[in-house]
Amino acid sequence: MAPADLMLDGSGLTVDRVAEVARAARRVGIAEAVWPRIDAARAVVERYAEGEEPVYGLNTGLGGNLGHRLGPDEIAAFQVQLIRGRAVALGPPLPHEVVRAALVTRANGIANGASGVLRPVLAMLVELLNRGVTPVVPSRGSIGAADLAPMAHLGLVLIGLGEAEVEGRVLSGAEALRLAGLEPLILGPKDGLGLINANAVTVGHAALVLSDARRLLLAAAAMAALACEAYAANPSTFDARTAALRKAPGQEAAAALFRALLEGSSLGETDAPPAVQDALSFRCLPQIAGAALHALAHAIAVTETELNAAADNPAVLADDGVILSTGNFHLAGAALAFDLLALALAHLAHAGMARIVKLMSATHSGLPRYLSPLGGSSAGLVPMQKAAAALLAEIRLKASPACLDALAISDFVEDHAPHAPLAVRKLDEQLFLLARLIAIEGLAASQAVDLRKPKALGAGSRLVHAFVRATVPPLEADRETGREAERLAQRLLAGDLAEPLEVFLPPF
Repeated sequence: MAPADLMLDGSGLTVDRVAEVARAARRVGIAEAVWPRIDAARAVVERYAEGEEPVYGLNTGLGGNLGHRLGPDEIAAFQVQLIRGRAVALGPPLPHEVVRAALVTRANGIANGASGVLRPVLAMLVELLNRGVTPVVPSRGSIGAADLAPMAHLGLVLIGLGEAEVEGRVLSGAEALRLAGLEPLILGPKDGLGLINANAVTVGHAALVLSDARRLLLAAAAMAALACEAYAANPSTFDARTAALRKAPGQEAAAALFRALLEGSSLGETDAPPAVQDALSFRCLPQIAGAALHALAHAIAVTETELNAAADNPAVLADDGVILSTGNFHLAGAALAFDLLALALAHLAHAGMARIVKLMSATHSGLPRYLSPLGGSSAGLVPMQKAAAALLAEIRLKASPACLDALAISDFVEDHAPHAPLAVRKLDEQLFLLARLIAIEGLAASQAVDLRKPKALGAGSRLVHAFVRATVPPLEADRETGREAERLAQRLLAGDLAEPLEVFLPPF
């Protein structure tokens, strides 16, 4: 068997490692130190299963059925029943990579030992990853107080039910397992609940979204730096001394990033001195981008906490020999972090839109109107402003908080919910839009640079300009630019620009 690329032990799982497993089919293994932990917790479960003390989901019903006690002969069968009865998710299936992210996230959570499941439950999650069996999981149905509905669809496949994708074909769960050389699990006490009473779908998806957000935020800063070159902006706004006066979270790192991107630029060296003060979309770039960097760092920290959390309910404390009910499945912190990041990116997008408009204004930029080298009836790039404005409106819509709408359900037992899955999903959708707005700024900034012909671009700006021009040629006459912006956006989302820009990014 090929060696594992990632050994899970319940700790140390990062956003980047989840993305590697989900998108690059890295092999996963379980650290040897995990198995004694699993066995110790399981011994506690077995003892409780034989006793009289009520334990949620072990010998009681769930939610509003908490008061119903299960007989000893019902306990094992209930674990299958609770999975089947909660497979109520709806809508289009989650992307293949999101389900793989959920699998590795849940495996790492179980590796902490608080789930109390049998060894084969954990082993099966890893085998699905390594053998290319991806459960079909509908995308709607979780409120962020454990992803019970989507996780139930994932769990169905482990017991030979539901559907899964194997080598591009959607098969029944039983057939998918058979082709992969696997047998359906036989669940014991707490195994079903330990498998699905978790936020692995939301947290795994969050890791992928943040991996994309980090790349796009770096690309956005680089495009803004090129816009500064194109506008002949005053570079003093990036001075380390003024950033240090405020010490706002992220601002000094953002100012350092722009200084690195503009290193070697001829900005400020022209015969005409730069403006004393530029418009805020240029002058406040360290503040705007710095706030976004800070929000991103916070979201990553919150998500990586969840990636390595034992968030089960109830939780098995093997060292103390007890099982306790918890609220660790509640993702209020993650919902707030993602809503904050969405708001920060909306500010970033708004400033980008303002720069696009100013670059195309002859009055403000001193360049040919609409960045057209022909003039006259030529529209140049100004029609792209409509597309950009439409994108910005939707970006702002996606910044609306997700976590302020919760209803009491399950006979009023579940009377609060953070809606973290919605916060993550709308940020994912926002990034799709933001990539296209960044692409439009890149087209405008590159065209403006070609027209202004500055003596020297900064090290990062030069790289960005070359990247844009390798994708889209200069505009010489009116043509269809929508397809060109789309092609550029897809390359931004793929990380083609962010990868060479990593060297410019300071710690934040």
